[in-house]
Amino acid sequence: MISSNTPLKGAEIAKNLKVTRQVIVKDVALLRAEGFNIIATPEGYILDNNLDSNLKKIIAVSHKREDIENELYLIIKFGGIINDVIIEHPLYGEIRAMLKISNLADLENFMRKLDRYRAEPLSKLTNGIHLHTIEAKDKDTMDCILRELEKSGYLIVEDN
Repeated sequence: MISSNTPLKGAEIAKNLKVTRQVIVKDVALLRAEGFNIIATPEGYILDNNLDSNLKKIIAVSHKREDIENELYLIIKFGGIINDVIIEHPLYGEIRAMLKISNLADLENFMRKLDRYRAEPLSKLTNGIHLHTIEAKDKDTMDCILRELEKSGYLIVEDN
């Protein structure tokens, strides 16, 4: 996991180590307790070494279900990465799901799963309003992404 830039499925790790999936889940929990930043994504586990120098920003957006693909595409189109989706639930508080979408293949895979599982996005619970932690290589790239999201009507901007 340390040398991998791509997520590793728990089942694959278990198979390679000849242990059960539950052993992997327990070991990941122990590693997290030791301070390792292991992220569970829909594609598997990934170790976030925080070695990248990317600029990170949490943005507030709102849109309908049919706009999910376009919203995410606008971010990756300019080289951005969508790390997660976050909603604020009235009972449970913050609910966060890791996405780690950084290219068109990731986006297509995510959309395929959304359709295949007939899953409702988390944002349905908040009438379309949600947050994303996004990354960009520099301020110019981040500004470009934010402009496109605002132009498309997805970005929630503060009133001055």
